[in-house]
Amino acid sequence: MHDLAGAVWRTSSRSNDQGLCVEVADNLVDVLGVVAVRDSKDQAGPTLAVSAPGWTAFVGAIRAGQFQP
Repeated sequence: MHDLAGAVWRTSSRSNDQGLCVEVADNLVDVLGVVAVRDSKDQAGPTLAVSAPGWTAFVGAIRAGQFQP
């Protein structure tokens, strides 16, 4: 488990008001080697810690359209 006390959370600039957003804390890469993700509607709820290379691969796959229905 990672100590996320220093996490600086942000939401995408493309987020809308439908409540279907996640928040990301990417300021932890240098300290913990992870990017943290949480549900924007449940900020006190669970978080997911993803390795920095895993996060980069995930974002790259999204940009490449690999998750389109």
